[in-house]
Amino acid sequence: MTTFYTIDSANARIPEVRELLLRLRDDREELVRLRDQLAALRSGGDPADGPESAGIDASIEPETPADEAAAQAEGSSPNGRDAVREGQRIALRTQGVVDQMQASVATIDGWGIALRDIQAGLIDFPALVSGRQVWLCWQLGEGHVDWWHELSEGFGGRRRLADLA
Repeated sequence: MTTFYTIDSANARIPEVRELLLRLRDDREELVRLRDQLAALRSGGDPADGPESAGIDASIEPETPADEAAAQAEGSSPNGRDAVREGQRIALRTQGVVDQMQASVATIDGWGIALRDIQAGLIDFPALVSGRQVWLCWQLGEGHVDWWHELSEGFGGRRRLADLA
């Protein structure tokens, strides 16, 4: 069953949502940093020279058996063992951040709120107006809910609450 928000109930939820959205944005930035560290470690370079600095979007890919064999071979030297340990540390930290993000998203979802964009901190609250469902729209940086849009429209279709009839 869908939970419908009034303007007042949506505004009352904003402080909790704001906190989670800020945490999600920070966690997302941490994931990017960890991905770059892991890519640099695998390539033997410096994270500052990683794919992000070259404008390349590298994602963390699962290790193949060849990668595992190379890691084991590297693990036989002191520097190789350090690299393997660092890779394991990064992988564990990455999983921890992903787990935190999943918990935050689950909380927002449990409140019946639609998370639209982590970086922008954009969310929609389901609402009923004159028997039709609409979205009350809010994003980080806004004081309270001032916008709405039809279900079929997105952020670009936002209109002021004063126009809601």
